[in-house]
Amino acid sequence: MKKSILCVAVAALSLLAPQLTVHAADDAAMPTAGQKAPTFTLPSQEGKPISLDSFHGKWVVLYFYPKDMTPGCTVEAHNFQRDLTKFEAEGAVILGVSVDTVDSHKQFCTKDGLTFHLLADPDHKVVDEYGSLGHFGEMTIANRNTFLIDPSGKIVKVWTKVDPRVHSEEVLTALQQSKKG
Repeated sequence: MKKSILCVAVAALSLLAPQLTVHAADDAAMPTAGQKAPTFTLPSQEGKPISLDSFHGKWVVLYFYPKDMTPGCTVEAHNFQRDLTKFEAEGAVILGVSVDTVDSHKQFCTKDGLTFHLLADPDHKVVDEYGSLGHFGEMTIANRNTFLIDPSGKIVKVWTKVDPRVHSEEVLTALQQSKKG
């Protein structure tokens, strides 16, 4: 019951106050634009391992989000799904990461018709490596941050504390501008 109440609180705050700062879990440094993106392998909603290295030669939108099936996270995922063909036309893949389990991701994808990869990081290794580990009350979550990674594996742009309602469009615009210049 206590976890359910916290989940509802996270959901409400993530939608109503997308700029809310969630307490960082530790002092892990967030990678910055110009740096090589830290590599990783995590299981997708199908339970298959997905490696960042396997997308070498493609643009990657790597977004971290707090919790499956909460309002703000659902809005953000739906918008990435809505724009998926536009991202694919630009040669980009979308990877969503949270601390939820493979089973939770599978349920989220099935319920909401998500076809891009959601990666499970319940041990917080990748979330921490990307400086995106946070806490909301007693819950460990991923802070809402996004990294645009170019085909050579370099981080081109970083967004923190994003607004899930408009973020997909922001990332798509930045991707298109990055490809031009």
